Amino acid sequence: MIKILLWDVDGTLLDFGKSEVYGIRKCFEKFGLGECTDEMLARYSKINHKYWRMLELGEITKQQVLTERFVEFFKSENIDFNRIGEFNDEYQIRLGDKAFFCDNAFETINSLKGKYKQYAVTNGTYIAQQRKLTQSGLINIFDDVFISDKIGFEKPNVKFFNAVQQKIGKFNKDEVMIIGDSLSSDMQGGNNVGILCCWYNPHNADNKNNIKIDYEIKDISEITHILENN
Repeated sequence: MIKILLWDVDGTLLDFGKSEVYGIRKCFEKFGLGECTDEMLARYSKINHKYWRMLELGEITKQQVLTERFVEFFKSENIDFNRIGEFNDEYQIRLGDKAFFCDNAFETINSLKGKYKQYAVTNGTYIAQQRKLTQSGLINIFDDVFISDKIGFEKPNVKFFNAVQQKIGKFNKDEVMIIGDSLSSDMQGGNNVGILCCWYNPHNADNKNNIKIDYEIKDISEITHILENN
């Protein structure tokens, strides 16, 4: 029986796309870089995704992600700007200014509080994730929070999940389920340690790498039905 839920944050409980748009535009305002159009934001999002994917594969470091994504972005937009460190620092803060929930996310996990052990497992930076979790009220629902910056390893690395288990105590693998939107981070991480995997897939993406999925949902509220049937 499932007793422990490991929740991804960005893209699963919180709408990272909206936070990204808000954060980037606030930074453009602060540094006097003019308008950041929808087209520019779309290009940045692709660049950002590429760098986080490289991090998951162990090809680059977290610090390289945080700086080189903006170096490439500004270069692609022909923007002469070299205060990358300051821009990234400001961006981490602005990401946590507001909470943008995915549909039914808050209501669902709040309804499960006290019935299941619930933990946040996220690859985001400490300052951004701590601010998001506080601003959203999620910090008051979770039994604990695990942020890769503090652990020293990223999902899907087994060492990330080992650190989680060490903190929350011994459990049977069939009692634990990770819920997340990322195949390469959340679902692959779950596969790596042999726990149940629930893929939040609201946009009907394809599982091209044949990663093992135990459950697939399009709305966070479907978790309730899975748990009831389990």
